[in-house]
Amino acid sequence: MVGTDEFVKLAKDAIKHMLIETTDPTDNIDYDSINVYFVTCTYVLGSIKGMFSTSLQDGKYYEVTYNTAKNEMYVDQYVKVKQNTIKFNEE
Repeated sequence: MVGTDEFVKLAKDAIKHMLIETTDPTDNIDYDSINVYFVTCTYVLGSIKGMFSTSLQDGKYYEVTYNTAKNEMYVDQYVKVKQNTIKFNEE
């Protein structure tokens, strides 16, 4: 079974691989200089789930899930579109 430290390493490698696959070659990105940051991790229903970001200024973040039952990892890439603030009245 994959532990947390190994999960983080595998996830960072998978994210770098996804970046290479999904960025435009004309962007001239130095992939070796990109840092992948581990934000948080949790164990949910037999899976390890983590949130990651990179040093690129592209606004993307990554959710990586390791399914322990199937020995598979899923990498989802997101971009924040908008954030609303909702204030509640104190009564």
